[in-house]
Amino acid sequence: MMLTVDIFSDVICPWCYVGKRRLEKAIATLGPAHPVQVRWLPFQLNPEMPQEGMGRIEYRTRKFGSLERSQALEATFLSATAAERLQFAFDRIERTPNTRDAHRLIWLAEQQAIQDAVVEGLFRAYFTEALDISARDILIDVVVEAGLDRTRTEDLLNGDEGLDFLQDAGIKARQIGISGVPFFIINREIRLSGAQPPETFLAAFQHAIASA
Repeated sequence: MMLTVDIFSDVICPWCYVGKRRLEKAIATLGPAHPVQVRWLPFQLNPEMPQEGMGRIEYRTRKFGSLERSQALEATFLSATAAERLQFAFDRIERTPNTRDAHRLIWLAEQQAIQDAVVEGLFRAYFTEALDISARDILIDVVVEAGLDRTRTEDLLNGDEGLDFLQDAGIKARQIGISGVPFFIINREIRLSGAQPPETFLAAFQHAIASA
């Protein structure tokens, strides 16, 4: 039986990166008898962010009230997610990017069946390599390395492709009542909010199989 997972996510959300890893563990445990088709949907955490992004210290200070509070939250996050063995270079990230163009390219990647690779590349570029993925040249290099064609990527970024999809996805998220990400929808019915443990995903898969 084929299972589907729709994931509302933003590539600057660290819990979304963690949620991706935990979902992958659940899929691996489930095994090949029940393949899982994953689709990444856009959710901009900062839709009003300037196109060029914002200095991360300024952004985090505004959001959490002080740099010290921001750093304390990051330390708590790193402690809670250490088992995932993901590298988060919070101390080297200089800018919080606008993710509109990144989401447009994730939409393009779905059409070329390389969406997961592009999402993974963007997460790694931002969190591990501390790259500014709102800078167009950097963004293009990241997605091309993940498999997108450079010319096709540049053509999309120079036009308006994907903007309607972002708008429609935003409307859908509001209709569902999504206020934070990651948010998972399994087989269009089972909804899970947050970076759940692999066991929770696995239980949801098994419920979906039993209900089919």
